[in-house]
Amino acid sequence: MVKDLDLITIGRSSVDLYGAQVGGRLEDMRSFEKYLGGSPTNMAAGTARLGLKSALLTRVGDEHMGRFIREELAREGVDTTGVITDPERLTALVLLGIRDQDSFPLIFYRENCADMALSVEDVDEKFISRAQAVVATGTHLSHPRTEAAVLKALEIARSSAAQTALDIDYRPNLWGVAGHGEGESRFVASEKVTTKLQSTLHLFDLIVGTEEEFHIAGGTTDTIAALRAVRAVSAATLVCKRGAAGAVAFEGDIPENLDDGQSGPGFPIEVFNVLGAGDGFMSGLLKGWLDGEAWPRALEYANACGAFAVSRHGCTPAYPSLTELNVFLERGVREPALRKDAALEQVHWSTNRKGDWSTMRVFAFDHRMQIEELPGASPERIGRFKELCLDACLDVSGGRPGYGLLCDGRLGRDALYRAAGQGLWIGRPVEWPGSRPLTLEPELGPDLGGLLEWPTDHVVKCLCFYHPDDDAETRASQEDTVRRLFHAARRNRLEFLLEVIPSKVAEVSADTTARVIERFYEIGVYPDWWKLEPMRSDAAWRAACAAIEKHDRHTRGIVVLGLAADEAALSESFRIAARFPLVKGFAVGRTIFGAPAEAWMTGELSDAEAVQEMSETYARLCRVWDEVRGIEREDAA
Repeated sequence: MVKDLDLITIGRSSVDLYGAQVGGRLEDMRSFEKYLGGSPTNMAAGTARLGLKSALLTRVGDEHMGRFIREELAREGVDTTGVITDPERLTALVLLGIRDQDSFPLIFYRENCADMALSVEDVDEKFISRAQAVVATGTHLSHPRTEAAVLKALEIARSSAAQTALDIDYRPNLWGVAGHGEGESRFVASEKVTTKLQSTLHLFDLIVGTEEEFHIAGGTTDTIAALRAVRAVSAATLVCKRGAAGAVAFEGDIPENLDDGQSGPGFPIEVFNVLGAGDGFMSGLLKGWLDGEAWPRALEYANACGAFAVSRHGCTPAYPSLTELNVFLERGVREPALRKDAALEQVHWSTNRKGDWSTMRVFAFDHRMQIEELPGASPERIGRFKELCLDACLDVSGGRPGYGLLCDGRLGRDALYRAAGQGLWIGRPVEWPGSRPLTLEPELGPDLGGLLEWPTDHVVKCLCFYHPDDDAETRASQEDTVRRLFHAARRNRLEFLLEVIPSKVAEVSADTTARVIERFYEIGVYPDWWKLEPMRSDAAWRAACAAIEKHDRHTRGIVVLGLAADEAALSESFRIAARFPLVKGFAVGRTIFGAPAEAWMTGELSDAEAVQEMSETYARLCRVWDEVRGIEREDAA
């Protein structure tokens, strides 16, 4: 059997509903953020972010939360072969809050939940044999059915020469030795739990836990004695987490003092949220362990990943990418509250975005003013026409990757809503049409709170008619609006596309667009996407691309806009732009819908005829882009 997986984690899988307000009681939370949850699930995602090929063995419900877990894992790059859908039980939920630096209330909703129905029948020998390592957590040793599944997986792993690891992950509440209101509790002595754990510890090559977790595994609150009790039944490397004091590894006999174990450097950071910190630590440790690093280096990875976790909101969302981890280890702590380190947060955001949008064929029908001016147009007619634009977009995309749309939420709401879940990239404009200085759509509200209502896969698109030679007052006004919008998008975990058209303001030269780009980075705006007008010279494109790459090596890229050019002119602009790898594609509108919209509004075209005309033009433009970029097509439209 080919071992194409680095590790498989087994056990809990839940949806974490994290209180968005910090510093109050869980009783007083007004809203919640939704994240992946459950230690094995967090670790599968955390190790995938670090470049390991991970998989998860668990059960989820046949409902929205179960699909959320499966889809989020896939986005993180986790193999979901072992994520089994339970037709009878619901996905587990956890409600969590950040009360203060010492108190983190949580409630487990796990009564007869899907992951606790994991059984030996779910453990496929071929699947387990694909892994270099199998990682179990303590909760799934707490019930005979899930314990049997874990033991079978461990048996297969050991017989296939895979390594095995245990995160003790002791939650008294989940072992039935603490009440529902004691979800935050980390230690309750229990001879029954100790006996159960000790019956399995010999099956592992690596055992990881806090001092309290080794207390339950060893049956004593004397940490050295507890470690020795574990050593008496297991030859595993023992890694003991010590909070702010770091962590130590013991490969052989347990010394008299914890400080005599192997250790890695810790990091002086502010503790904001300890929930999920152990799973972040374990992700970094597994990375080092499976890469064959010495224990001090593996513990350095683990401590760093734990540091990220305790400094951010949520569990999986807090974990670093491999790029981010390397940047952090190279430059060290500059701001103890890591979530307030702007440069590090930019690396975190930009290297953990999901989805492959290396090719962008975008049909832009977010136009409002231009369509409102057409004879026969009304809000209702415009809304219906935008649904026809969506039909054309779906017709050409055919479910394949690399296609998208731009559509507004004011006149195109029905099309925008219907586009959800279709596999399309979706951009949504926020600027008031034609405004200069830039003004935003009223739906956002004066505090931009309207973004809170947006789905997370909607990209905030802002068109700004900006020129580097604008007068100081106009420039300051526009920059302030774009900056506020950018930060609001980040706060709501939405990607941001900035479109700039300096040629509509004043004369441009080969360096004009590059100067615009430089200025926005200078004021702290880091768009995920740039939408730029077609430039006619290599020098202009080269300068623009250099300006972006100088400041943001992880940008999503550039899309070329159309400016209502005819197809011949667009083809020529595509040919020039395609020479630059940072240009990912196009976002074109009026070239596609202009003539059909005018004819449809006056009744000269039927719905089907309008869709057909737009589909044909859109498909031709897609073919042109693919040809100039050298993309081989499975031809559809």
